[in-house]
Amino acid sequence: MLEDNYRHKGLRKKLVDTIRAKGIKDEAVLNAINNIPRHLFLDSSFLNFAYQDQAFPIGSGQTISQPYTVAFQTELLEVAKGEKVLEVGTGSGYQACVLAEMGAKVFTIERQKKLFDKTKKLLENLKYFSIKTFYGDGYKGLPTFGPFDKVIVTAGAPVVPNDLLMQLKIGGRLVIPVDLENDYQEMILIKRVSETEYERQSHGKFRFVPLLSDKARD
Repeated sequence: MLEDNYRHKGLRKKLVDTIRAKGIKDEAVLNAINNIPRHLFLDSSFLNFAYQDQAFPIGSGQTISQPYTVAFQTELLEVAKGEKVLEVGTGSGYQACVLAEMGAKVFTIERQKKLFDKTKKLLENLKYFSIKTFYGDGYKGLPTFGPFDKVIVTAGAPVVPNDLLMQLKIGGRLVIPVDLENDYQEMILIKRVSETEYERQSHGKFRFVPLLSDKARD
């Protein structure tokens, strides 16, 4: 049952206050997090922890990201209403919903079949019809639907996939965690300046599950 009560809303407000205190300034990002019932994206055993600023397992070896990390990546994207955003790694669907709440047209790819099926159903139940879900290899992006205003990768990548760079509009932004040593990633923001030029900025260390390549998996 998709219940979202006063207690949940109060806990969300506290979560937003926590994230704001950590340095997130984009009010559209904070409002999106305040609007989304994060507890519905977790297994019931984690309900009491849904509004802590932590990552939690969601099955298939994946996690729902820490809310601060979701907010940090989203703030770097600078999402505007009506923009086409490609998300690589649907996971629980939470990040996609944050983007949709901000008015983006979201195209999201997941390669774990069981997780894809579960999340697709949840997004339909939550009536996030502006989110288009795809089962497949996120490394390749979605060339049929590109180019995209923004691209976000929600798992640690060994390199920046060239296909994703090519599907970015000129003036567009790509946010991706790229592998460092010891299971950490460096948060990279890439801006496409022209057909051949890209600007790259580093935004600190984070920790993500790995981005899996090759074929999609059950």
